[in-house]
Amino acid sequence: MPNQPTTPLANARVLALAHYGARGVLEGVLARHGATFQQQVALRAAVTSDAPQTPDDLLAQVQHSLKADPADIRATLDELRTKQLLVPDGEHLCPTDAGRELLAAVAAESAPFSARIWGGIPTEDLAAAGRVLALVTERANAELATLTA
Repeated sequence: MPNQPTTPLANARVLALAHYGARGVLEGVLARHGATFQQQVALRAAVTSDAPQTPDDLLAQVQHSLKADPADIRATLDELRTKQLLVPDGEHLCPTDAGRELLAAVAAESAPFSARIWGGIPTEDLAAAGRVLALVTERANAELATLTA
């Protein structure tokens, strides 16, 4: 009987390979628009927020998502201001129409890739993966909290 390929158990390497594979696709789309992954994350945080955000609010959101250095995030927010994708409005940083248009263009361009990557995966498999990844995220965040305490 020929060797049957085995399904790998989820672990840090499998998660990283999936993340960096999908992120690589997104970064290719972003590069065509002169944007970086971190810029997209920060801009999305501003666009999808229920209320206007201060620079510190945005910094905290991006840091929570990416675990990036605060100085790097500040530089990213400055880049978004320089590109007129975020603009100051009093104490807040607000997305511009150009910022919203960039996110919409990236979403439209990446949609076919996402459909090919995610398409055909059974809903119950996606639900199981979602539960596992949420638990891994929760545990990793708890570990990070102990390291920075």
